[in-house]
Amino acid sequence: MRFWNGVRWTGELAVPPPPPKPAFPTLPISAAVIVLVTTAASLAADKLIVRWLVRFHWPIAVYVLIAACIGYGPLVVACRYVVRRSSIDGAGPGNLSTGIGLRFRRADLGWGPVAWVACYVAEITVALIVLALHIPIVSNTAGLSKLDGNRTYIISFALLAVVAAPIVEEMVFRGVVLRGFRSRFPAWLAVGLQGVLFGAAHFDPERGKGNIGLVMILASVGIVLGGAAYLTRRIAPTMIAHGLFNTLAVILVLTR
Repeated sequence: MRFWNGVRWTGELAVPPPPPKPAFPTLPISAAVIVLVTTAASLAADKLIVRWLVRFHWPIAVYVLIAACIGYGPLVVACRYVVRRSSIDGAGPGNLSTGIGLRFRRADLGWGPVAWVACYVAEITVALIVLALHIPIVSNTAGLSKLDGNRTYIISFALLAVVAAPIVEEMVFRGVVLRGFRSRFPAWLAVGLQGVLFGAAHFDPERGKGNIGLVMILASVGIVLGGAAYLTRRIAPTMIAHGLFNTLAVILVLTR
């Protein structure tokens, strides 16, 4: 559109600037703390309760279901609670869609695989460093291939790893924790911290020193997923990437 410069109509075009990218939505830092404490408590309770129930010798699929309920159920409740509380306090929206970016768009079917490939690039890079420096590492899927004769277990484990874990863990780390940290820290630090905590969430005392390499590798994956969630302002792409990541892991484990 031409414009009047005070003397005459100009022959130039006044191109309006592109609309600014919407600000990354945040949650109070207390929301991140609440969800992280719930995560730690759920992981500890999951380990202790399942270990105590093993004495009853129930089918292994039952233990997988119990572990899923104890490990993931409280996290979903905590995410919903902190988002609703943020709305009451006037610090954010009151639904998961806008509160933690739980929205799906057609473009996510493309961004998800892109983030998935980026996760593997980060994983391989850090894995090479771990191996080069002889850092101890134990896989979090070690020993699972020995149980591939139990079809019920295979189905329940696959559903837990491919569906439940990507949904709940993305809600926690790329949803609440990332947005809570972003309210206090710059973007790069918020993304990095949530990624490190994501890796630390896979710590298991039984692996001993092997946790060091595992946490480093999974932290790199968490950082990539955090970056994708920050750039897209949604967690649907990271859920897809996380699901693809775990799917390949399950296939490799069950096929030995």
